[in-house]
Amino acid sequence: MIRLQAVSKSYGTHQAVTNLDLTVDEGELCCLIGPSGCGKSTALKMINRMVEPTSGVITIGGRNVREMVPEQLRRGIGYVIQSIGLFPHMTVRDNILVVPRLLNWEDGKAAARAAELLDLFELSPAQFGGKYPGELSGGQAQRVGVARALAADPKILLMDEPFGALDPINREHLQNQFMAIQRELRKTIVFVTHDIDEAVRLGSKVALLRQGQLVQYTTPEQLLSSPADNFVKKFVGLDRALKRLSSLSTQDFLRPAAAVTLSISPEELRRQFRLLEESQCARYLWVIDENRRLLGWIDATDGGSGVTLKEGLVEVDPAEMTVKENYSLKHALSMFVQQGVVCLPVVDDQRALCGEIRLADVLQS
Repeated sequence: MIRLQAVSKSYGTHQAVTNLDLTVDEGELCCLIGPSGCGKSTALKMINRMVEPTSGVITIGGRNVREMVPEQLRRGIGYVIQSIGLFPHMTVRDNILVVPRLLNWEDGKAAARAAELLDLFELSPAQFGGKYPGELSGGQAQRVGVARALAADPKILLMDEPFGALDPINREHLQNQFMAIQRELRKTIVFVTHDIDEAVRLGSKVALLRQGQLVQYTTPEQLLSSPADNFVKKFVGLDRALKRLSSLSTQDFLRPAAAVTLSISPEELRRQFRLLEESQCARYLWVIDENRRLLGWIDATDGGSGVTLKEGLVEVDPAEMTVKENYSLKHALSMFVQQGVVCLPVVDDQRALCGEIRLADVLQS
């Protein structure tokens, strides 16, 4: 647990942070957000003593950080920044292993950890381990930066706008990866961002700061539904209902999907159509191969006309017509509008059909 009690930081006459009280429980992801100059990055850096507080107490696991040697404190905390900070003269593998080597890890253990983390972030150890930072794309370099922060398996991560410099596609992909990893590892994270959508999507708690002071600290849901004052209302925006969709995932609205293979008999196809008609809920029969990979769909309204599977099949490109379980509902709503459909298939990383989500469910959320 991280706890800040009446923490302040001043630079001469300028008060960067004022009497900040904040508790981040174990396994929580707390997003610090607010206008430029509100003190969010200063608050983050005081936790690992990159910046020393002027007053107040910061504890980690009940221990005052001022009683800890700064270097030892920092080696036990993962730290990720927007500019990544990879060492250009070191390979990707060596960058990841900076802290484990400072902690005198055995070579075999360290090498295995680097390979494990590269795999975790979908970077082949054989392909990327020996590369240098200058050979990486921005998204790849940022993934290596997060992997380096996780290398010594710290309980705490401090992240200062880690995805802010990425383009929207890479940013969303890395957010998806990061959320999946956090669900598995349950690190305690303090995450600075200027993007309210990112804060709502990633955070289990959101702390909104203004002029160095805490304005509201609550769950994303509560922040959007019950803003504390007019400043919070303006900051989160008038489209609060849409932003709320960023905090929900397609997994929360996943339904079973009626699916058939190309080898289905005409009699069984007609039976499946009758079941759909009786349910009065689903409209599409999804068509899959023997490995459940999506091939296309057939409209159930065509069933009564005696159309065959081959005649009625509408082939689809899974890259354009599907969503995954970890996608936000905001992303899904965009897909519904873009494709002009009332139902979307949900697939896994191998594009195998997992289920479906329906526009009516999203609109009622």
